[in-house]
Amino acid sequence: MSKASTNYMVINEEGHSLIKAWIKGVQLEDEARQQLLNIGKMPFIHKWIAIMPDVHLGMGATVGSVIPTVGAVIPASVGVDIGCGMIAARTTLTAAQLPDSLAGLRDAIERAVPHGRTDNGGPNDRGAWHETPGPQLDAWSKMKSGYDNILAKHPKLQRGFVNHMNHLGTLGTGNHFIEICLDQDDAVWIMLHSGSRGVGNRVGSYFIELAKEDMQRWFINLPDQDLAYFPEGTQHFDDYVEAVSWAQGYAQKNRELMMNAVVTALRNSNQLPSFELCDLVVNCHHNYVEREHHFGKNVLVTRKGAVRARAGEYGVIPGSMGAASFIVRGLGNPDSFNSCSHGAGRMMSRTEAKKRFTLEDHAKATEGIECRKDEDVIDETPAAYKPIDAVMEAQSDLVEIVHRLRQVVCVKG
Repeated sequence: MSKASTNYMVINEEGHSLIKAWIKGVQLEDEARQQLLNIGKMPFIHKWIAIMPDVHLGMGATVGSVIPTVGAVIPASVGVDIGCGMIAARTTLTAAQLPDSLAGLRDAIERAVPHGRTDNGGPNDRGAWHETPGPQLDAWSKMKSGYDNILAKHPKLQRGFVNHMNHLGTLGTGNHFIEICLDQDDAVWIMLHSGSRGVGNRVGSYFIELAKEDMQRWFINLPDQDLAYFPEGTQHFDDYVEAVSWAQGYAQKNRELMMNAVVTALRNSNQLPSFELCDLVVNCHHNYVEREHHFGKNVLVTRKGAVRARAGEYGVIPGSMGAASFIVRGLGNPDSFNSCSHGAGRMMSRTEAKKRFTLEDHAKATEGIECRKDEDVIDETPAAYKPIDAVMEAQSDLVEIVHRLRQVVCVKG
């Protein structure tokens, strides 16, 4: 049953749509607030904008925002990491069945899944393949026609990027990760975070620029150029919705392929007993747009750094390296357009984190976790993010916690 809201705060200033923000006990930076106010000036917002507790300044639009629109879509409000999201699966393994040293499991995962700055999406020095393997070929063959249809209308999309197939089954960089976790009952979980990789980036970047060109052509003034939009009923609107939907499908399949690769690698590692995946597997986007029905209207809901949380629907809310993560079940809160946060949310920029924290700080924050502890991941250290427990408390009327997870192995992109 849907649960009415009790936790949100209202931001209401003249000249923009109402903002309902689940930010009690967490920070809303001034720059992010102004970015939200700019979004609220757009004339096609439906009812209000909903803000999740992991909110922070983003490229194009605010991370942690839920933006319902009628008659238009803003490509930058989805961004370039189209379909970025989480997949998590509970296994039949328990903590007692893990080896004393987890370094071998981390090594097996790193060899099985290309990660980091790979060669056009193919292998890096730890990647397992030098040619695209069978599962990736099969998956691409099923989705290639959809991409070809988009490319036929927008051939410039092909420029500068040709290895869409090779990116399938690869992790990427930044805050993308693969983890082995334990829940409150010491059951072992596999969890990973990634999206549509280079092809999604290309699709997003291309249509964002195309929307800006349309605004100039139609002499439409905007509070922020990143809020360039496509009106429904135009060819570019239809083409973008088709392209973004395709990229979201690519992202979902990408996560499935990596999950399968990790499971196979762990089974072949000779370090674990035989195991299976349990029925509970959650695969959810948190950067995407979808048609939904809210408050009597069929609308486009853009979630940038937010997860759909309909009543009874499972989601994954990861913490930062060294912090707890959560498997949640949605409460179907209508005020949030059935949404919840996508993670802890950054508290500072990557540049600031690298200046503020030392290797010693990072090693202490990730003590007991088998993971990278070098300078290149300091920007991902836990203290660069909001406290995940405060984030969860702020959205207690959006989701209920089903499992609390703690990482024991973390592979970063």
